Formats: sequence, C-alpha cells, structure tokens
Amino acid sequence: MTQQKHTVEKVGGSSMSRVDELRKTLFIGGREGADLYNRIFVVSAFGGITNLLLEHKKTGESGVYAQFAKSDSDHGWHEALTRVSSAMIAAHEAVLDHPGDIAQASEFVRERIEGARNCLIDLQRLCSYGHFRLSQHMLHIRELLSGLGEAHSAYVTTLLLQRAGVNARLVDLSGWRDEHDHDLDSRILNALKDVDPRTEMPIVTGYAQCSEGLMREFDRGYSEVTFSRLAALTGAREAIIHKEFHLSSADPNLVGADSVRKLGHTNYDVADQLSNMGMEAIHPKAAKTLRQADVPLRVTNAFEPGDPGTLIDDKPADTPAVEIVTGLEIISLEVFEQDMVGVKGYDAAILESLTRHDVRIVSKASNANTITHYVDAPINVLQRVEKDLSKRYPSAQVSARMLAMASVIGRDLRGLSTLTRGLQALADAGLESVGATQGPRNVDVQFVLERDDLQPAIKALHEVFIPAEVGLKQAA
Repeated sequence: MTQQKHTVEKVGGSSMSRVDELRKTLFIGGREGADLYNRIFVVSAFGGITNLLLEHKKTGESGVYAQFAKSDSDHGWHEALTRVSSAMIAAHEAVLDHPGDIAQASEFVRERIEGARNCLIDLQRLCSYGHFRLSQHMLHIRELLSGLGEAHSAYVTTLLLQRAGVNARLVDLSGWRDEHDHDLDSRILNALKDVDPRTEMPIVTGYAQCSEGLMREFDRGYSEVTFSRLAALTGAREAIIHKEFHLSSADPNLVGADSVRKLGHTNYDVADQLSNMGMEAIHPKAAKTLRQADVPLRVTNAFEPGDPGTLIDDKPADTPAVEIVTGLEIISLEVFEQDMVGVKGYDAAILESLTRHDVRIVSKASNANTITHYVDAPINVLQRVEKDLSKRYPSAQVSARMLAMASVIGRDLRGLSTLTRGLQALADAGLESVGATQGPRNVDVQFVLERDDLQPAIKALHEVFIPAEVGLKQAA
C-alpha cells in the first residue's frame, strides 16, 4: 500500500450498533467523490456480541467460550452459539434496509457460525484422545470466537456503505480459513497491499489473527492494538477513536451536562492515568505504539462529526490545570505484619500472588509494618489471594475492604495545591477520605473513600477544580 496522509479511525461496539446513523454522518455526511476516501475504518463487533461469544465483560455471565471451557455438556455451548447467531442476525437486520443485503449478511453469519461450531466439535473429538489436551487450545478458541464478531460487523458495514454508493472494501484480518502463519505486522500489511485508500474505504476487522496471539496479552483490548498498529504501519496523519461521548472533565450523569467540559487537548500521560482508573481513552500499549510512531490521537463523539473532539499528543500543558475528575470502585488488600520492619521480601511475595491471580493494581501505599494494594478485581479472586498470603505469613493480618477511589488528573498539577484543596472540598461536602496520595510527577492525586461516597466525591472535586461557567460546547 502506498504511503499517504490518510487517517485510521476506530468505531466501538456501542456506536457500531447505530452504524446506519453513522452512515449518514461519520462515514458519508456531506462528503462526495474523493472527499469520502483517505480514511481507513477499524470496527468492533456490534454491541453485546463479544459478551455472547466470550463472557459478559461486567457481570461475568458465560458466553460460548465460557460454556465450552466448562465442558459439562455439549448443550450449553451449542445453545450459546445459536444465541450468538440470532443476535448477529438481529443486529444487522436493525441497520440494513435492502433485502438482498440482509440475505447476504445472514448467509455470512450462517457460514461463520457453523464453521466455528464444526471446528469446536472436531476439537472436542480430537481431545477425547489422551495425547491431546483441550487446555492447550483454549486461547486459540477464544481468538477464533472473538474474530466472528468483528468479521460480521465489518462485512455488514461494507454492505451498508456499498449500497449507499461508497467504494467500501472489507479487509478481514481474522484469519478465517487462512493456512498461513503471520505476525501482526505482516497480517496487516498483506491484507492492505492491494488497497488504495485514495479511491477505496477499507473497513477493517478490529480483531487480527497473528502468531503473537493478541488476546494472550491484551484480551478484549485487542481492537485498539490492531487500530494503533495499523495507523503506525501505514504512516497515518492521525488516529481517531469515535465514541458515543466526548472525552470530558467528568461523567455528565454525575456532575450535570451543563457543568462538564470537553478536554479539547491533552496528552498521553493523562490518557495513561485514565486507563489506570478504568476509563480508557485508549489501551496503554496502543497509546505507546502511536507515541513511538509520532501519530497523534483524536477522540471524538461519533454522532457529532463536525466537532473536532479531543486531541491527544505528547505536548505539555501551557499552564497547570486540572483536566478531569473520575473514579472507580476498588478493594484494598492490606497485609499487616509486626515483624515486617526492616525485612525484605514481603512486597515481592504479595506482588507474586497478585500477578498469579491476574489482579490489576491501581495504586499502593505502605509504612513500616503494613503494605496496602488498592486493586480492581472480583472479591472471589481477592479471597484466593488472601488465602495464599495467610498461608505464607501465618502471623500476618490479611484483610480486604470494599472501597472506592476518586482521582483528579491533569497534564500539570504543579502549584495548584490539589491534594490540600481536594481534601478540603471533600470535608466541605461532609465526606471523609480514608487515604490520599500525590506523586512527584504531578499528574494525578488519588483520594480513597467509602464506596457510597464515590459519586458525591467526584461531584465535589469537580465543582472545586473545573470552572462551572465553562460548558461542554464552549471548550476549545
């Protein structure tokens, strides 16, 4: 593919479920002729489909993958796969108008779903022999199932745009029935080698099958990794993520739509802090790829195509300022041991257990005889960690407590007395902070609170640090 100043743009799952609306605004809008092109779109599966294929991201409810992994009986995963087929068909029937397009999309679903079903049946049969272990293939199964969602949404989007007169082209990176072994870069470059974005609109699957195995490291963050790598490899002028909302100073539902403001401009350091707080503008590894390739990132509202959104690059702030207030529910894992003073190894042992159980650490605090990790993980996982640590250190007191963390974030917080003013704002609102930390880098301040206090805390902090008179539409 020839190098040119195109953009690479990603559309998330919730927005994809309204792709018929996006056809009129984002994909086409008022553009005609050549203005339609020099844009490569990376698409996620339709909203809810990946939950059905794998497991529900928030509730953990079993999808096809989880049902197959249980392997209690064939009925569970077969029925789950049939539900996926029905949900896919319902999704494209909601956005496609032409009967011929609907028929083609339904046949595409049938071919992919039944192909996956036969693959899983064959694998079960193979693993009934003692020389083969199903556990060795579970990651491949997870990737196979994930790819079904993105391939479906990309195919449907291509049909939709072609019907509207756009020269759209499906670029399927899912490796379906591909006998060749590619790493991520070669998978992308081979798929795009005959594509000319100047005259075509490539619609690319967010999942890419590759020898590295995207889900091994990124799990369900794989689409942003594909997106960022594609932008870097093709020398994109800009990488754009289209969401259903603007990247704003707080959740409008918490502090009021008239009180929040669009960020407009921030940097990758802030994006990393947001990711740490579970509010990803982009996956940290994807952000690293864009930074190294010197490709700026823009986050926009998919349904306001005329708004430039928020630009994320490496530039520092012109003046110190708080940019966003956010928060998440956490659990504090506290290890108290009187004999810890001056003894090495406690911290390493705790980290080893947290890593083994795949627990995400948000923050940490320690003193002479206590180490506390603030983590984002299910309570049942933390209970296993507690058991491990109690067995290793029988005289230690190991406890877990349900808490929350509010964070005040900005490119440069120097000279703002953020910690002091934040604590005062919480006190004025009748709230008490269980703990608070500020690092020397001056990009974020964290306030630990009781869970019920999280939402009022975010509102109180936002009122203090974000000027109320600056509305969402007014920010640059």
